[in-house]
Amino acid sequence: MRLKKEKDVVILAHNYQVPEVQDVADFVGDSLGLARQAAETPHKTILFCGVHFMAETAVIISPKKKVLIPDLEAGCSLSDSISVDDLREWKKQHPSAIAVGYVNTTADIKAELDYCCTSSNAVNVVNAIPEDKEILFLPDMFLGAYISKMTGRKNMLIWAGECHVHAGIKPEDVQQKLDSMTNAEFIVHPECSCTTPYLYDVAAGSYNGRQVQILSTEGMMKYVNQSSATQFVIATETGILYRMRKQNPDKTFIPASEKAECQYMKMITLQKVHDSLMEDKYEVKVPKETADKARLALERMLAIS
Repeated sequence: MRLKKEKDVVILAHNYQVPEVQDVADFVGDSLGLARQAAETPHKTILFCGVHFMAETAVIISPKKKVLIPDLEAGCSLSDSISVDDLREWKKQHPSAIAVGYVNTTADIKAELDYCCTSSNAVNVVNAIPEDKEILFLPDMFLGAYISKMTGRKNMLIWAGECHVHAGIKPEDVQQKLDSMTNAEFIVHPECSCTTPYLYDVAAGSYNGRQVQILSTEGMMKYVNQSSATQFVIATETGILYRMRKQNPDKTFIPASEKAECQYMKMITLQKVHDSLMEDKYEVKVPKETADKARLALERMLAIS
């Protein structure tokens, strides 16, 4: 904490980070919230405790600031599911389409997009695009299916990518937990493969008569804080449960799957955060030409709530 103050560094941590890293962060949140904090912070240096594409996003949005990440190997299976060559070829096959990409993508991919989005504003981003325009949505197929259902878009093509953590949360895992907690509300991230069989019911706000919400991680936090319910089954990466329990000590939070841990998020430890502060490592850089192109898609994302 002393180092952070001396060096004028702001620490941003994603909801999936380990508890001790969340505890030393100035802001904890989802991709959209942290992107906004990166854009607005007056600090000269941003220490990003998240995965690599998130640190790249901070560099793009705040080109005059130094952005550090405690471990350069902290990647993302979803981001890796599409390459920039894949996207260029896809765009070539659909020359008049609008390319919409989830923020979980590399800077090179963002430079090829018309719009960026997060799980919390993806539906609004797609609704902002004229209905007659074909949309290429990438890279998450489960989020894409959810958006297609919620917007009613028939001209939306979806890339077949997935997050290995969310894809691993199966409907049978969820059903087992719900059966064991008859009064629990079900809160689910739209990247989860378990959303697919529930989509039609969940879009109406229920599943087998049970209250269900499909939300971004920050949307989940707001919802459980305000809900009068006291029991929740949470279908997303387990790191968010620490913050939920900390802010709501009188409520019970159960993971839909105990195995839903992101190995990349967990690569960042308190020791690595300390070393990053001490030694200014590791700086994340994005070539100016790539950053300038990507910034437009990100600014459109930030402008749509």
